[in-house]
Amino acid sequence: MSEELKVELREITGKRRNKRMRNNEGKVPAILYGHGGENIMLSVPAKELGMIIRRGERVIKLTGAVNEQVLIKEIQWNTWGAAVYHVDFARVSANEKVNVIVPLKLHGDCPGAQAGGVVTQNIHEIHIECPAIEIPEFIQVKIDDLQLNGHITVGQIVFPKDVRALIDADEIVVHCAQPKAEAEPAAAEGAEGAEPEVIGRKKEEETEEKK
Repeated sequence: MSEELKVELREITGKRRNKRMRNNEGKVPAILYGHGGENIMLSVPAKELGMIIRRGERVIKLTGAVNEQVLIKEIQWNTWGAAVYHVDFARVSANEKVNVIVPLKLHGDCPGAQAGGVVTQNIHEIHIECPAIEIPEFIQVKIDDLQLNGHITVGQIVFPKDVRALIDADEIVVHCAQPKAEAEPAAAEGAEGAEPEVIGRKKEEETEEKK
């Protein structure tokens, strides 16, 4: 069952009104669009919205001013990334497929790392297509078979049923390689104990000879 979020119509717009809504009323401006329906300006309770986002929910049911199942399409954060500034909702149906971006998380013990290698993750998020009601919180990348000097591509990831990657299957997600050797300290210039060259000595000696 989808999470529910009660919303209100937002009839007055503008930066000043939206700022007052966020600061004084504890609400976040939002917009609902998609499926050929009209765009509807909404306001949502910031606290409840924040809890839904932290739980990783992507498809929720709006109640109150509208009664729609929606995808949290885009979230705008404030400068510090601590509070939601604005949110976009897109209408979806239960069987509709959507394109979303989800995190990639490594899982398991890498044999290559145990052999002295360093594991490097090249891709941390992935663009996928899946049913709207089955959006995964993240995609797991198992590294139990990742050997030293080996790698795992997008095409080698085991995706959940009905989930399809929308990037090149040959893209390298993670690899394990030997750590780079530290640069050797530069050799000291000149032999040990050698007398350093004194700038101007030659000129001084030539002057003495001319006297």
